[in-house]
Order: sequence, then structure tokens, then C-alpha cells
Amino acid sequence: MDRAPGSSVRVKLTLSYAGFLMLAGVLLLAAVWLFLLRYVPDRALIVPGSTGTLTGGVFPIRSNLLRIFAPRAAAVLAFLLLFGLAGGWILAGRILAPLTRIRDATSMAANGSLSHRIRLPGRKDEFRELADAFDTMLARLEAHVAEQQRFAANASHELRTPLAISKALLDVARTDPNSDADEVIDRLHAVNTRAIHLTEALLLLSRANQRSFTREPVDLSLLAEEATETLLPLAEKHGVAIDTSGDITPTSGSQALLLQLTTNLVHNAIVHNLPAQGTVRVRTSVRPKTVVLTVENTGEKLTPELASTLTEPFRRGTERVHADNPGVGLGLAIVKTITHAHDGTLTLTPRPAGGLRVTVELPALGARR
Repeated sequence: MDRAPGSSVRVKLTLSYAGFLMLAGVLLLAAVWLFLLRYVPDRALIVPGSTGTLTGGVFPIRSNLLRIFAPRAAAVLAFLLLFGLAGGWILAGRILAPLTRIRDATSMAANGSLSHRIRLPGRKDEFRELADAFDTMLARLEAHVAEQQRFAANASHELRTPLAISKALLDVARTDPNSDADEVIDRLHAVNTRAIHLTEALLLLSRANQRSFTREPVDLSLLAEEATETLLPLAEKHGVAIDTSGDITPTSGSQALLLQLTTNLVHNAIVHNLPAQGTVRVRTSVRPKTVVLTVENTGEKLTPELASTLTEPFRRGTERVHADNPGVGLGLAIVKTITHAHDGTLTLTPRPAGGLRVTVELPALGARR
């Protein structure tokens, strides 16, 4: 934003300090003058010989006092003015020194350097609270930018793969007259379907990130039942049993997004399971200010380090996925984004016996977090 040039804050503070000091000096001198006027008589009677004089008489005092007091008062005010300007300039500089560091850090951040931190030393005060808040903002912004860059690179790679496969299939069909057209069409259909699913997942992820949805009352327990019924054929195909139970869990948010969250969790629990006789448990519960959705499944043992990375985009854990259901690698990433968009928390915990427990905690209906 273009602004007209103006006086610096340091100059304004200096003038304010000097002005206040001058005002205090004027009031003090005025108080002294009023004191003198009250207790010093207008005239004094001098008795001959009392002060070493040969003659006596009546002499004016206040008029002489004014001639003596006025120039000295002016000198005091001049000194206070100079002292106030010099002292105010020094004090204003010391007080505003932290703002200089904050301004420099802001300029560096505006130029793209997000790794710089202010780290203002000293005890806690308003300036240091501002600097700490700015450092926290820079850290989160740096992490967010890095995450977006990784996401953009991964998304570009994932989208390029089906396009490259499609091009290769078309090249083969064009150069090889003996190629099976039906087989090429089937493979192109599968590749195109996967590209569509990936694009839809990316759009859903972007929508959840922007929080461009209308909040309405939602019952997570109903969404869990709906997601379970929808994915029951897939569970039967993989020999996975689903157990759904729990309490009514009213919250506020987008029903479509929360249904997608629940569906992704149940789908992930089905395809990341044992080869046979696996189980998936879906639970809903209510806490004092939150509602909880828990989805856990059997499967291979996971380390806490691996579990913490499963919400990263395009992290499939392919060693645990059925070959006929590879997915697009955005299921848990979408769950994480939707959870945060609804002011909730997502926790992934490996089960001791194998598998994963995923807990989504959202504010209860009417609660403020």
C-alpha cells in the first residue's frame, strides 16, 4: 500500500517526551510562583540600622522578585526543552529497538525468507510477545509452504503417471497394427478412471483446505453407519468383518465432508488389513465438550514413526495394500484436512497386536474450542 511520507514514530515520541517534560516544568514553576505570591508580602518595612542601612523605608518586594524569577524560570524551561529532546530521542530509540528487528524480519519474510526468526531476548513484555507470535507464525508458514511444495511436486508426479501411461498405450496402438484394441481400451479405461479419482481427491482436498462449506448439525454415528453399509461389499470381498457401535455424536460441520472422512477411514481400514479374517471396529462416543469417532483395524504391526507419516499426501503404505485396490494415496491426507477444517484433532496409534487405531475428535454441537 502506497502511503504519503510522515514523521517517524521516534520523532513523535521524542516530541511527546519533551512536551510532557516542558509541561511538567511549567506547572512546577507556576506552583513555585504562586507559593511566592502567597507568602511573600507586596512591600516590606525596613527599619534603619536593622540591615546595616543608614536609612529606613518601605521597599517593593514582588516587583523585584519578578525581575529575578522570570529570567531564571526561562533558563530552566530552555534547559528542560533541550534535556527533554535529547533524553526523549535516546529513550525512544531504546524502546523502539525491538520494532526494528521485527521490521527487518518482516521484510525478509516478504522477500521469501521464511527461515529467519526474531528471537528477541529479555523478559516478557508487549514487544516480546509480538516477536514470539511473529516467530510462531513464520514457523507455521514455513512448514505450510514446504508441505504445499511437496504436495505440488507429488501431485504433478501422480498426475503425470497416468498421462504417460495413456500416451504409451496410444503410441503402441498407433504403431502396432496387430495390437488388441479391446485390451488397449480396457487399460486406457482403468488408467483414466484412476486419473479421475485422483483429480476428484485433489479437488476435495483443496475444498477442505479452504473451509468453503456451510456448517450444519451432523451426527457422526449416522455417518459411520452409512459409510459401513456402503463399503460392506468391499469388506466381504476381502474377508473383513465390520463391527459398528457407539453413542449418538452430534457435531457441527459439512455433512458431505464428514461423510467423506468417515468413508475414507473405513475404506482405509478395510484395504489395509489382514489378507483374510480381518476385522474393523467403528466406535462413536461423547466426551464433555467433544465427540469422538474411532476406527481401528487388524493388520501388520506398525511403528509409531511410520504411523505418523501416513497422513502425508500420496503415502500409501503399499506393503500393506491389496494389489487390486491401490488407491491414490490421499485417503488419510483428506481425513486430516477435513478434521482440521472442522477444528478437530486426528490421532493415529499403532495397535500392539497389529493394525492401526485412528481417532477423530471434533467439537460437540454448540461447543466452542
